[in-house]
Amino acid sequence: MTDGIPQHLGARIAALAEEMARHGNHREAPVREVMAKLGDRWSTLILIVLEMGEWRHADLKRVLVQLSAEKAISQRVLTLKLRALERDGFVERRATADVPPRVSYRLTALGERLAAEARRMIGWVNSQAGAIEAARQAFDMRED
Repeated sequence: MTDGIPQHLGARIAALAEEMARHGNHREAPVREVMAKLGDRWSTLILIVLEMGEWRHADLKRVLVQLSAEKAISQRVLTLKLRALERDGFVERRATADVPPRVSYRLTALGERLAAEARRMIGWVNSQAGAIEAARQAFDMRED
């Protein structure tokens, strides 16, 4: 055992460290930021709603409020989430030349692929919900 790590795991840990270094393990690495977005309160729901097509900002906000457990999203938070998704190339913002401009959002091809992967993960979690709930109950009943 080296540094508290069992010897039989040393090669596997080294391979994992190499993989992480290859894909970026710094705070702003795409793998870290995108996974964080998928785990935040709003981004995945925004992606899934935008899968339906192009949405104006106000309409998107109304639908998110209707679908979310929180039943509220501030204008500021929605704008920040959309900008972050746009920055990563998942969402396209379109503004008309009208006064005032009409702003709408839609998924890019990259965003469509991410939304499909998010749906796949959601499907897996939903298919495992019984096992997850059972594990939670067992954990909560333990007397540590």
